[in-house]
Amino acid sequence: MFIYQKRHNKFVINRRTRDCAAPKKVRPMETAVIIAGGEGSRLFPLTKGRPKTLVEVAGKPMLQWIIEWLKEYGVNHIVIGVAYKKEKIYEFMEKNNNFGLRVDFSEHTLEGGTAEGFGRAIGRFVKDEDFIAMNSDELFNMDLGRLTKEHRDRHSIVTMSLAPLHVRFSVAELEKENVTGFTYGKKMPDIPVSNGLYVFNRDIIKHIPETGSIEDLVFTKLAKDGKIVGIIMGDEEDWISVNTIKDIREAEHKLIEWGRVKKTSK
Repeated sequence: MFIYQKRHNKFVINRRTRDCAAPKKVRPMETAVIIAGGEGSRLFPLTKGRPKTLVEVAGKPMLQWIIEWLKEYGVNHIVIGVAYKKEKIYEFMEKNNNFGLRVDFSEHTLEGGTAEGFGRAIGRFVKDEDFIAMNSDELFNMDLGRLTKEHRDRHSIVTMSLAPLHVRFSVAELEKENVTGFTYGKKMPDIPVSNGLYVFNRDIIKHIPETGSIEDLVFTKLAKDGKIVGIIMGDEEDWISVNTIKDIREAEHKLIEWGRVKKTSK
């Protein structure tokens, strides 16, 4: 998780969007790069013999939920960065006729990190001036069209979706030295975190090293140079990162809340 603070106007955060209704869909971006190379060791044994992105949530692999969501916003070309158990992703996509999309696969190494994953995928297969980029272990219920519109309007190298920090511990309420109560699952809107969803301009390829973490080596530098725009999710928007078995159960509940899965009666 990447946490950002606004300092000296170097990192621009659009706080208008938190309280306004999501606009209607706008002209779509056609291409999305999805990095799906992870092993998912914290999800073992569910990842035994398959990559993390093919772990099922509410009866579908995470990758399928992501692809279906992207299609709703007009994406017709996806580039999937693959590494661990990549042949399983090839088989899954072929079995589903690539979900009616144009699909390219870009191989990278686990050791090369997200910099190698994004760098190779963009360099090999992306010709678009602007495109969506994301990880493959986050699910979203948000207006992707709003994010892409902000990107086009602001002409940034990176437009980053941000969410209020969701504290998964009991937050103590204090009066001097006395604990007066606890709040579990507290959201802290003044501490925005990156949720792994971006819109890139193709100029980002100039800033990506051959290996390493794109978050540490690219985003940190671009933020200092004022070249990243952060868009905070609206009150009605939501997301979840799936990294543990407990997260899978929570993601299933969220999919029901979002109306993407029907609640079954016991």
